Amino acid sequence: MTDIRKQLLAAFEAEHREHLDAIRSALDHAGRGEIDLTDVFRRAHSLKGAARAVDLPAVEEVAHQLESLFSGVLEGQQSLDAPTIATVRRDLDTIEDLVADVLKPPAMQVQPVLASAPAPGEPELSGAKADPVSEAGGSSYLRVSAEQMEELSSSMHQLLTVLQTNESLDDDLRQIEIDSRGLRRSWDHLHEQLNALGATAQQGSTSTQRGPASFAPRLRDFDQSLKGLFRKVSALTRERRQSSWSIDQAARQVRENIDRVSLVSAETVFGGFGQMVREIARKAGRDVHVRSLGLDIQVDRQVLQALKDPVMHLLRNAVSHGAEPPDERIAEGKPEQAEVTLELASRGGRLAISIRDDGRGPDLARIEQVAIERGLLQPRASGHPPPMMDQLLALVFTPGFSTAGEVDRLSGRGIGLSVVAEAVRKLQGSVLLRPRYPQGTEVLLNVPFTAARQPLLLLEAEDRMFGLPAHAVERLLRLRADSLESVEGRPAIRIEIGGQDVVVPIVGLAALTGSSNAPLPTEAGHVKAVLVRHGSRICALAVNAFHDVRTMLVSDVQAIGLNELVSGTVLLEDEMPALVLSPDRLIEHWVRNEGRLAAGGLGLTRWAPEEERQARTILVVDDSITTRTLEKSILEAQGYEVLLSVDGIDALHVLRSGEAMIDLVIADVEMPRMDGFGLLQAIKNDPRLSAVPVILMTSRADPEDVRKGLDLGASAYITKQKFDQRELLATIGQVL
Repeated sequence: MTDIRKQLLAAFEAEHREHLDAIRSALDHAGRGEIDLTDVFRRAHSLKGAARAVDLPAVEEVAHQLESLFSGVLEGQQSLDAPTIATVRRDLDTIEDLVADVLKPPAMQVQPVLASAPAPGEPELSGAKADPVSEAGGSSYLRVSAEQMEELSSSMHQLLTVLQTNESLDDDLRQIEIDSRGLRRSWDHLHEQLNALGATAQQGSTSTQRGPASFAPRLRDFDQSLKGLFRKVSALTRERRQSSWSIDQAARQVRENIDRVSLVSAETVFGGFGQMVREIARKAGRDVHVRSLGLDIQVDRQVLQALKDPVMHLLRNAVSHGAEPPDERIAEGKPEQAEVTLELASRGGRLAISIRDDGRGPDLARIEQVAIERGLLQPRASGHPPPMMDQLLALVFTPGFSTAGEVDRLSGRGIGLSVVAEAVRKLQGSVLLRPRYPQGTEVLLNVPFTAARQPLLLLEAEDRMFGLPAHAVERLLRLRADSLESVEGRPAIRIEIGGQDVVVPIVGLAALTGSSNAPLPTEAGHVKAVLVRHGSRICALAVNAFHDVRTMLVSDVQAIGLNELVSGTVLLEDEMPALVLSPDRLIEHWVRNEGRLAAGGLGLTRWAPEEERQARTILVVDDSITTRTLEKSILEAQGYEVLLSVDGIDALHVLRSGEAMIDLVIADVEMPRMDGFGLLQAIKNDPRLSAVPVILMTSRADPEDVRKGLDLGASAYITKQKFDQRELLATIGQVL
């Protein structure tokens, strides 16, 4: 194939996908009368012309049919009813298949994806869109734009400039050291002479009358030199502080640019899934409409590669378990065509992937039956209620678990979902299965955008350090020990969560991680606990101390005896490792060990379908009008309602007046009348306000200040020296 031909096909590949996605998106809104028929017609016409330019007559013919159809609709000669839309979708699938056949390497075939291999004699499936990262000789290659490399080079030069400036500070330090030694020698000499003078005075020598006067000039010189040294030290301290800040900012910029280089569009890895799933469905004799949303989002290539097979398996499952035969769907009053959706979005600074269908939904009775057969659950006595829904749905991720009646080429071996869960947890993520209402199933994957660096809450339990992924932390609690309740002999606390009054179990973290007899840690009559969530289940983990919230490099190292709960390790300043715990596995471990309490609904929040999110209200508390204005503009641009207060007293008045429902408080620490620590303590001591999360944002970065804020119940602590708009928004997303 000639170079020009390759270039034309590469351009056509991107263009035809853009047109197909736009037309499909328009058809999704056709039922609400929101379709732009002129734009759809123009895209069909452009697709026809582009196919002619690259000499693809078959594609050109189908595009011409689409153009004629849309022309008839525009002129009122044809209506865009359900049969017509179905015809258009089939034509779009045909175009996609034709283009895939042209672009696909001759020998390219799909490998089985976390599922059983095809039975002998069954045809292989055509491949998904090739990943632009080519593998050759064991090395991987990544295409990077020139603009990204220029930004990376520029930030690297900026960092080098700051480091060179820092070298001059080392020269100043060496000069101060030399000056200090000179002063020390002068002082030693003066000290000897003063001692000698004192000895002579005791002998009554007449020279003592002249001694003090002769030493006065030398003492003045010494005093001036000492003051000069102090001035140098003070100036150097200021310069060093500014230099450290500049180095930190430059290093952060380099890291961000490097991260950007490693990010690629999800389209590059997931882009061909729609066409592949439609082919799978056709071979299985099912009519499925596949929607792909949010594929333009930028994610670390390693994360996408790690999720490629899991996501593909979940899409296969959606066809196998979710897409009923057409006659069954019609009998249930559903559209004849099933729908499977893959959606990617950014939520709380993390990547959220949803794979959902409008099929039968989870068969809870069948799941319970299989669990009993496999010994995962005990048979229920007559009249006893079934296990809670989240308990049953968590079982489907057990290795070998399958509700399929028989093994076929799509499902039945029961290995896929357990491998999906393991792949997600290796990324410090979580996976959740839940029903959709009124019908269908949804699997939610929540993972970081980058594979290695993770925001962690560092905490201590029984003299051991642990890290907990910040995304799963709902709140930090400081509870009065005498306010704890008892549920069947187990400690619990009643907390208002999302408008619900929830009884939450309190479990010693040390008891979950090996010290089974460890008591609930208390200090000065209080219990410190971190509230974590997995799906609809919430648990409070009691700890000895909160230490810090940091973004750290997490290594995939397993710990002996803790493999189930540990997802990695991090190295602390003293080179000692700290275990990074998996929040969802901690909760699942508690649910298994306390099955009766879990079945009674302890720690379970009421499940509700997702609705349109109301705008959240944030109270910004800062005595600087510039800071208030900056934060207000950033937050309002993200759709938040923002109220402002000038100090802690003013903020308490707003909170207690009840004139507005405050969802979050962002407070400076250093303020007149009442500082941020005082405001935080007042909020947590007021039963009506204690559930309101508080983020402290201040220039005080001392570890003691950070620890004090966390101990008082702050949900997060952000230092202004390292202020980053994305970090602020990501932190707010996690808290809310």
